Amino acid sequence: MRYLHTCYRVGDLEKSVAFYKQLGFEERGRMPIRDEAINVFLGLPGDEPRLELTYNFGVTSYDLGTGYNHIALAVDDLDALLARLKEAGIEPEKPPYRVREGGSRICFVRDPDGYRIELIEQSS
Repeated sequence: MRYLHTCYRVGDLEKSVAFYKQLGFEERGRMPIRDEAINVFLGLPGDEPRLELTYNFGVTSYDLGTGYNHIALAVDDLDALLARLKEAGIEPEKPPYRVREGGSRICFVRDPDGYRIELIEQSS
């Protein structure tokens, strides 16, 4: 068994794709689902497409529920990424912090639909 991907339903496909591209994802393909929806597959450089965005025609928002929390991405330079995101109008929920002393610096951003993305700075 192996992990394949995570799928989100989104209310504005192009806005969501643009957000994930700011995080470094690359669009790998689009697949129409009859006349109901379209899937966009995204992946990070050097990795398989692991994020699937589904846009159901005519649906502009979804309830996220209370069980879902976030996906996590390892980043080399959190400050540089946050500066690039800020230029694109994307602000973190709060400034970077450490959960415990000596731990990795983290912070969270939200995509256009409110899904949380944890950014974890990895030490070299």
